[in-house]
Amino acid sequence: MKSDSGRPRAPTGAGREDRLNAPGPVAGVPGPGRWLVFEYVPVGLFSLKSSRATSAVGITLLVPTPYAVKMAFVDAAFRAGFPDALCGSLLESLSRVEIRLSPPARAVITRTFVKIRQESRQGDPLRPYGPNVAYREFVHFAGRWRWAFDLGLLEDHIAEVLVECAPHVNYVGKRGSFVQYDGVYRLPNLDAAFTEPTNGPAEWTIPPRAHIAELDDFGPDATLDVLSSFSPADAKAGRHRVFVRTVIPLGLVNTGPGFREYSMWV
Repeated sequence: MKSDSGRPRAPTGAGREDRLNAPGPVAGVPGPGRWLVFEYVPVGLFSLKSSRATSAVGITLLVPTPYAVKMAFVDAAFRAGFPDALCGSLLESLSRVEIRLSPPARAVITRTFVKIRQESRQGDPLRPYGPNVAYREFVHFAGRWRWAFDLGLLEDHIAEVLVECAPHVNYVGKRGSFVQYDGVYRLPNLDAAFTEPTNGPAEWTIPPRAHIAELDDFGPDATLDVLSSFSPADAKAGRHRVFVRTVIPLGLVNTGPGFREYSMWV
């Protein structure tokens, strides 16, 4: 079912809340709980610059952004063979869904310089790219990822697509940041081990170890035609892409030449 604007209509009403609070399955996952939680094991080094960083200098985030996680599921839907129209509906439905992330308990960032090929400013058509060096950071995690999707505004058939696509998600963020699917379950509530937006309706608190980062997400008018990497359309801030200040439950505990170490308070 679609709304008057043509976008998929969000499920609403007390019946939805009652169903999520019941032990019966939603999208094949037994309850109770309004949070659909996917677990992944990091099996490669993680790296993801802020979308507002330059190409030459990129301090990595310590968590994938909601934008990156949602796009990983849309990409997995294409690779799993779902029809293009359904992949587009998945992206539009995810634009209104809150995602909160629980990172592994420990993270160590390695700082380094790498060789890159960069687009030439000379405009020589025979040599469009030239050699350069760039600052990069890579994160080693010890623990598991948990990605929680709010089922309160997600249609059941879209939630079923997420569950089917989850084993096909094998990286998030920069290519090479590999993960391995390890299961799905539902939770009634999320604790302080999960990220927390500072602009949400509920009061937020900073855990004993944490920092705040600006993470991007799908905007209210996000569509596949605009956000596709092959689309000539420009994604506009506030409409197709939004940035949210978010509490990340990892705090700095050690630093030295070439590294920084973060951990949770537990």
